[in-house]
Amino acid sequence: MSKILMVISAATTLQLADGSTHPTGYWAEEVAASHRVLKAAGVEVDVATPGGVKPSVDALSLSEQGGVSPADAEEFQTYLVGIAGELATPLVLSDVSVGDYDAVYIPGGHAPMADLAEDADLGRLLNDADEQSKTVAALCHGVAGLLSASKADGSFTFAGRTLTSFTDEEEFQGGLGENTPFFVESRLRDRGAVPRTGAAWSDTVVIDGNLITGQNPQSSTATADAVLKALAA
Repeated sequence: MSKILMVISAATTLQLADGSTHPTGYWAEEVAASHRVLKAAGVEVDVATPGGVKPSVDALSLSEQGGVSPADAEEFQTYLVGIAGELATPLVLSDVSVGDYDAVYIPGGHAPMADLAEDADLGRLLNDADEQSKTVAALCHGVAGLLSASKADGSFTFAGRTLTSFTDEEEFQGGLGENTPFFVESRLRDRGAVPRTGAAWSDTVVIDGNLITGQNPQSSTATADAVLKALAA
C-alpha cells in the first residue's frame, strides 16, 4: 500500500500587502476532494502541519462568496467532518521523515503563503523527496510551499522545472488581487521555475518528472488522480 504525506498549512491569518490581516485556512475542496480520491484508491494518507497544529478551513471555501455552490459546500463539509479526527491530530512536520512516504501532497487555500512558503521543515522534506525521485504534488496556492525548498548550494530545488499554480490572472479575478502578499505564479518564475498555465479556472495539471502540480481548486481531483498514476507506474 502506498503512503502519502499530506502537508496542510496551519495558518489562520494572512498579512496582506496593505498591512491588514485577512482570515485564511486550507481550501475545503482541495483537501476533501484530494483526500477522498487517494483514500478511495486504498492509499494511506497522513496529515502533517507545522507544529502539529490543527488546520482550519477557510470559511470562504464553503460559501457562495467563494464560488462554491451550497450543494458542493455541503459535500465538502460532510467529508471533512468524516476525517475530523485526522485533521485534529496532525503529525508535527518537523518530526516527519520523507523516507516513510511514497509522495508528498500539498493542498492550498491562501494559507500556505503565510507559513509553508518559508517553512524550513517542509523545505527539507521536499528537497529530500526530490533527491530521492519521490512524487511531489502541490495544488493551487499549495504550490507556494515549493518555495521553501533549496539545495545545499542555496539554489531553488525546483528551478528549471515546469509547473502550474494559482495564476496571477486568477488572483486578480477571484483572489486577493493587488493586495495579495505575493503572486505565486510570478514568485515561482522569479525563482527560476517555468510556469505553464491553462485558462483561468480550468482543470489543469502539469507533470514534470516526479513533480505534479494543479492550478486551482477545480484541478483537485485530477491532481490526486495524477499522483495515483505516478505511484502505480
